[in-house]
Amino acid sequence: MAPYLTSPLESVDSALTSATKTAPALVAPEPEHCPGPESTLAGQGDACAGCPNQAICASAPKGPDPDIPLITQRLAGISHKILVLSGKGGVGKSTFTTMLAHAFASNPSNTVGIMDTDICGPSIPKMMGVESETIHVTSTGWEPVWVSDNLGVMSVQFMLPNRDDAVIWRGAKKNGLIKQFLKDVEWGVMDYLVIDTPPGTSDEHLSVNGYLKESGVDGAVLVTTPQEVALLDVRKEIDFCRKAGIRILGLVENMSGFVCPKCTHTSEIFRATTGGGGWLAKEMDIPFLGAVPLDSRIGMACDFGESFFDSFPDSPTCGALKEVVRNVGTELGVKAEDVLGEDGEHDLDMLAVMILNSAGSVATSVDLIDEHLLAIAGTRFDTGRTYYRFCFPVRAKPSDKYHTTKFAIPQ
Repeated sequence: MAPYLTSPLESVDSALTSATKTAPALVAPEPEHCPGPESTLAGQGDACAGCPNQAICASAPKGPDPDIPLITQRLAGISHKILVLSGKGGVGKSTFTTMLAHAFASNPSNTVGIMDTDICGPSIPKMMGVESETIHVTSTGWEPVWVSDNLGVMSVQFMLPNRDDAVIWRGAKKNGLIKQFLKDVEWGVMDYLVIDTPPGTSDEHLSVNGYLKESGVDGAVLVTTPQEVALLDVRKEIDFCRKAGIRILGLVENMSGFVCPKCTHTSEIFRATTGGGGWLAKEMDIPFLGAVPLDSRIGMACDFGESFFDSFPDSPTCGALKEVVRNVGTELGVKAEDVLGEDGEHDLDMLAVMILNSAGSVATSVDLIDEHLLAIAGTRFDTGRTYYRFCFPVRAKPSDKYHTTKFAIPQ
C-alpha cells in the first residue's frame, strides 16, 4: 500500500546543501566547456585557461565521490533500471515513459517507479495526475509520490512553491538534485525504475550515468519519430550511449502514423523519408522495439492524468505499445508473463463518472452503457457526436465494480 506521509517538505535549496557540500566554492560561473569543479581535470582543461575559478578548482580535493556507495546501497532493492532517452525534443519521450510505467504497473505483482530528471521541464507529474502533490520526508528519506499502490513518482515539480515557477539552474545544482533523488529517496524494493531524461546529451545524462555506474543501469530505450530530422539527433544519442558504456535496449519509433478514433484507419503524418526508426535500428545494429502510432486521445489521457491503457484499451496504439513493452522485457530477460498484467474484459455495466461544468460544479451523473453509447441525463449520444469526444470515457478495470473520475466539458 502507498505510505501515509505527514513529514514537512524540505526546500530545494536546503536539499541541495548536502548534495553539493563537497564542491569547491566558485567565484564566477562555470565556463561553457567546464570539465566540472570535482573532475580529475578541474583547473587543468583547455576551458580552464583564464577562468577565475582555475586556482580554486586545481587545489580542490580529488577522489571518488563518497556518495556513490550510498546510492548503490539505496538502489540495491531495484531489479531493473531503465533510461528513456532521445536526442530530439518533442518526440514523445516523456509520454512513452509514462506509458512504459503504466504498462509495467498493470501487473499487480510489479512495483514501479518513475524518476523525472528533466529538471527544467518536468512534465511527468502532470501526465500521471499528481501535479499538485508535494514531497514528504520521513526518517528513512524522501518518499516518492504514489500514483497507485504499485506506482511511484519523483520529480522536481513536487518541490516548486508554484507549479508555473521556472527552474533556472546551472549544471552543478541539477547534478546535486539528481544525486539527491538517487541517494535520499526511499525507493524501497522495486521491479522497475524508469528514468525520464531531457533531450540531448547534457549534464543530466552524464550525472545519471556516473551515479549509477556502481549500482548498474540495465540500459536505455531510445525514442524517435519517423522523419530524418529526428533520426539525425538519435544517431548522436546512440553515439553517446556507446561512448558512455550504456547498453541500448532498443529503439522505439513513436508517432508512426495517426490512428483515426472513429474508423481506426492509420494515416502517415511524419513521413519516413529515409526509412524511419526500423531502418535506423538496422543501420546502427541495435534492436528495434516497435512502432507506435499516434492516437489523439493519448494527449487527452495525459492532460487528465489517466492511464491510456485503462481509458482506451481498444485503441490500436495500446496493442502496439504492449508489444513494445514485451520487447523491452525480452531485452531485460524478463519472462513475458511477468511483464504485463493479464488482459481482461472491462466491466461496462456501471461506470460512475462525475462531469464538471465550467464553474467547477457537478453537472450530472453519467453511466457508460456500452463502448459506443453514453447516457447523460437520459439522453444518448453516439460516438460520432462532439459530446463523446469531450466526455473522455474511462473504462473500469476487470476487478473494479465502479470507477470514478472527474473531467471538464465545454458549456
